[in-house]
Amino acid sequence: MLDPIELQVATGALRAACEEMGAVLIRSAHSSNIKERRDASTALFNTTGEMVMQAEHIPVHLGAMPAAVAAVLAESHSRGVSWVLNDPFAGGTHLPDITVITPVFASAAGSQRGQHIGFAASRAHHADVGARVPGSMPADSRSLQEEGVVISPRPLDERTIEELAARMRQPAERRADLRAQLAANRIGAIRLAELADHLGESGSASLREVTDAVLDYSERRTRTCLAALPDGILYAEDLLEAPEGDLVLRLRASVDGERLTLDFTGSAPQHEGNLNCPLAVTRSACMFAVRVLTDPDIPSSAGAYRPIEVRAPVGTLLNARPGAAVAAGNVETSSRVADLVLSAFGLAQGQGTMNNLTLGDSDFSYYETLGGGQGACPHADGPSGVHVAMSNTLNTPIEALEREFPLRVLEYALRRGSGGAGFRRGGDGVVRELEALREMTFSLIAERRRHAPRGAHGGNDGTRGRDLLDGRLLTGKATGTLRPGQRLRIETPGGGGFGDVR
Repeated sequence: MLDPIELQVATGALRAACEEMGAVLIRSAHSSNIKERRDASTALFNTTGEMVMQAEHIPVHLGAMPAAVAAVLAESHSRGVSWVLNDPFAGGTHLPDITVITPVFASAAGSQRGQHIGFAASRAHHADVGARVPGSMPADSRSLQEEGVVISPRPLDERTIEELAARMRQPAERRADLRAQLAANRIGAIRLAELADHLGESGSASLREVTDAVLDYSERRTRTCLAALPDGILYAEDLLEAPEGDLVLRLRASVDGERLTLDFTGSAPQHEGNLNCPLAVTRSACMFAVRVLTDPDIPSSAGAYRPIEVRAPVGTLLNARPGAAVAAGNVETSSRVADLVLSAFGLAQGQGTMNNLTLGDSDFSYYETLGGGQGACPHADGPSGVHVAMSNTLNTPIEALEREFPLRVLEYALRRGSGGAGFRRGGDGVVRELEALREMTFSLIAERRRHAPRGAHGGNDGTRGRDLLDGRLLTGKATGTLRPGQRLRIETPGGGGFGDVR
């Protein structure tokens, strides 16, 4: 058994390796979505597919990435052969999120040389994966095939990179971003092998002892936090804003000692549009919310998830069957799942949407998510203009946006007064207004346009978001064409307030 100091050193080494992987990916990528917004994530896994550590990147990526490693776990692995996938029903989330997995082997110098000791994995949102609209986030898709190239788990080599890139827009950018993911995985593999070497003569056996200790430590701390919550059953209900009407999501949260069960039975059936989630995305949102409710300092690993059970019946919105469209499920439905869990435990809601915008033509594809207001808490106002819950990206700086794309930014500012009032005030949303400099398509996928983010304990709701094209109100799920000089304005929701106004 590791002593506390050894455990903290090992945890720090694993976390540093994941963060270094992320830095390599971000600095090597060509697309603004990865290099500017940092819409990418990295993690390390043991040989049985348990996540031993993740970097503090995108919550919806990381909680779902274990499913990607599980999808290739039974394959025959050899040094230098990586795997790629994006199929939401075989380890992915939605199609633009492409995952690259690299098996890690002990170095030739170690006593366990040649042994398989784990996996390095990276996931990045690619600006296009070949859907019928540039950006591959159609607001009106009704099947997975409409959303782009589906990549079932397969080895990733130069031939595969060329084949996949040829089926997507801006193939040079796609090739560069896939190679950046391979580079990130290589540095993760090097660091994991170095850690095995540093652990002494027993090599990979000692590495497994260390990673098991980290997993067990995360589990113990999570169980301690759950035990501090009052036992009982909590309920929450919320709505998703489908074009044809609202879809109900329901949660029954049961706290029993050191365990938490999150049961979504009674939620809406699978949707004909694209608000569906694979189960991995639903689990990911739940794990993020549990992290908020417990202690964010707990090492983010599979051990922290062991006391949590997530139930979502097959064929519902939160556990869709293969073939379902899922473009919005990964970004919007996941946000609502996090809202449900946090609301059940009495917290005010944040903006509850990623405000997804894609723009493009045959020469460029641009994707961004926009920040908004966070919900207030008992001890502080909610922050303004931040990415909330399942998104943890940066914005695209105006300078980078205007330099790389045929767009002009007319306004980018806080949406003053959009946060809900209360003893603690919800954070304000933002305003982003863009002018098209040439003809292009747009696709907008957003929520909280009909139903406001809720306050808690007497706090007021945040202000709903709204979207306008040349001053004309759009629906929250819209696809169309921008002509030169037309202006698209997005006003994101504010967060809910907490407590009565005094």
